[in-house]
Amino acid sequence: MTEPLLADGTLLILAQTGDGEAFGKLTDPFRRELQLHCYRMLGSAQDAEDLLQETLIAAWRGIGQFEGRSSLRAWLYRIATNQCLNSLRGSKARALAARRGAPAVQGVAGTGAGGLPGLPAGLPALPEPASDDEPTWLEPYPDELLAGLPDMAPGPEARYESRESISLAFITALQHLTPRQRAALVLRDACGYRAAEAAEILDCSLDTVNGSLKRARAALSALLPGDTLSQAPLPGSAAEREVIGRFTDAFERGDVATLVSMLTDDAWLTMPPWPLGFRGPAAAAGLLTALVFQGGALRFRLVPVGANRQQAFACYVSDGVTPAASGQGLIVPTLAGNRICGVTRFLDNGLLPRFGLPATLAV
Repeated sequence: MTEPLLADGTLLILAQTGDGEAFGKLTDPFRRELQLHCYRMLGSAQDAEDLLQETLIAAWRGIGQFEGRSSLRAWLYRIATNQCLNSLRGSKARALAARRGAPAVQGVAGTGAGGLPGLPAGLPALPEPASDDEPTWLEPYPDELLAGLPDMAPGPEARYESRESISLAFITALQHLTPRQRAALVLRDACGYRAAEAAEILDCSLDTVNGSLKRARAALSALLPGDTLSQAPLPGSAAEREVIGRFTDAFERGDVATLVSMLTDDAWLTMPPWPLGFRGPAAAAGLLTALVFQGGALRFRLVPVGANRQQAFACYVSDGVTPAASGQGLIVPTLAGNRICGVTRFLDNGLLPRFGLPATLAV
């Protein structure tokens, strides 16, 4: 046995006798990846943080029964996955109930923009949505929570590179899968566990996990056709800087025509927590004119942040009268080569503190 294995064995014995400090030393190396695993499963950074804590509590209570038949990492993943599946069983009904009662959703399709709360009358009608079942709980994931993960390559069975499997497009697509399909695909194709390991984590047969994985891959290929995830330029590259620079300049000038010209023909536009999705440049033009810039009445200042290993922006909005710009959520563009194939506009102002940003900025 190597020295690290001997040390881990000693820590395990101490943890099983009730030594909390030893338990912390055993589990701390896995905290970030377990939190990311919960985020992939749940789509919410806040829920992932909560489920990480529940996972560690459950692990502390069960460490005395850990017999070492699997690795400690796989054992922790089993607890985390089951915690997420239990959470998802109770979340769907709550999400549907909240959606049915959302006044903003009821006023969007087929109405003038002035029919929405807080918007002035006389603006053009909003475009019809292409879907009404987008995840309402979706949140961006701060890059600082990914620190230490780049060197942890996924296992040999992984289909996706680490950058692809944390992208917002991938996380969003996962939320359209059933919980069991989601778990099977994340364990196999993102984490790289072998089929037998995934079956053990999910406490099911090999045939069951392979069946779930087959259905999950088919569904995901429809949601993310072709090489969608690999089209994005490398983070920090000259290609990324060029596209992001044009996007930032046009957005802060309220230049709808330039923004629309940067979109791919099938660009997908969403605004969590609205469950609505819009497709294409024409829909984008309507949303930008009526809803975002409100006919030129609002101006934006974009503050760069890192989310899901993508360039994102905190949005600060000014009406040109008040001396301060107020924070209004985040925006995450998804790049495809030198164009933009998706834009997610997060409307939750509570996201700003998680990225270390203030509620207002001086104009």
